[in-house]
Amino acid sequence: MDALKQKLVAQAQAEGFDLARICRPWDVPQVPDRLETFLREGRHGQMGWLAERSHWRSDPSALWPEARSVIMLGESYTPEHDPLAVLKRPREGAISVYAQNKDYHDLVKKRLKRLARWLIAETSGATEVKVFVDTAPVPEKPLGAAAGLGWQGKHTNLVSRDLGSWFFIGSIFTTLEIDVDAGEVDHCGSCRACLDICPTGAFPAPYQLDARRCISYLTIEHHGPVAPELRALLGNRIYGCDDCLAVCPWNKFAQEAREVRYHARADLLGPPLAELAELDDTSFRAKFSGSPIKRIGIARFLRNVLYAIGNSGDAGLIPAAERHCDAGDPTVADAARWAVQRLKNVENRMDRFQDPA
Repeated sequence: MDALKQKLVAQAQAEGFDLARICRPWDVPQVPDRLETFLREGRHGQMGWLAERSHWRSDPSALWPEARSVIMLGESYTPEHDPLAVLKRPREGAISVYAQNKDYHDLVKKRLKRLARWLIAETSGATEVKVFVDTAPVPEKPLGAAAGLGWQGKHTNLVSRDLGSWFFIGSIFTTLEIDVDAGEVDHCGSCRACLDICPTGAFPAPYQLDARRCISYLTIEHHGPVAPELRALLGNRIYGCDDCLAVCPWNKFAQEAREVRYHARADLLGPPLAELAELDDTSFRAKFSGSPIKRIGIARFLRNVLYAIGNSGDAGLIPAAERHCDAGDPTVADAARWAVQRLKNVENRMDRFQDPA
């Protein structure tokens, strides 16, 4: 099997993956306790599917009992630019690096399927396979750590000594017995950069996440209004948040993404909020065709844009928000009124400063 594994790793790299490691489906003994605590504390927020499918996430071998090995793949999407720079430009929208071009689900899954077909052919059909990328109840990060892709850092994301924090994960479950790799150990040490930079304090403790305060969750998964006390903390982040990933010291070893379709589109590197506020459903779908942003829909996207406008401190954006104050969607209308009031307060303070009489 050593020869097959060597060929498998080489083929994975030929398909575009940067890392390929092997573990067993049952090599994640710490998952049940961590997941139980996460769910018991209600830290999953509105993501009810995490609770509904917790038995599979707790024990990935239950997802497909016939599986004997899991091929864990990592693919870099390291940005060419500083993802935190846009936060200093409050009139522009900050979009998470992974969403600045094509949807990784589609790209990674195609690679996984090609590699899986290669494995079936290489073994003359002597194996069955299933591929997963982020959309099934698979504990990909613990499996990735067990296989040696990296370790779960204090921000709970996987960190690699080779790729830093910027890489996608995919998995192929197979009925083949393939020699496993050693799991990765924790290399975070005393560093807490990812914890300290979080704008909303989403980490109750190292290695613990409360999704209800996570900006990625709030801007993508959470539907309805965001709690008033959290809106100002969103800043100009309109889809996801990269703060905890971007400050990881291990990123100095990261290699730039080979896949050009992960490189940022120019129009998504800080798009003007005023222009985004003008989008309707048709133009939204056209602009974000093939992008993961399209998944959240126009209403949730406008909600995020309007919160960002309210946080911009620029009273010149009041008209961009006012046009949505009577929107048919109550969450959008609420976000617009919040933004207008917040900017008018800024305007009033400026007036008093300029005319103390």
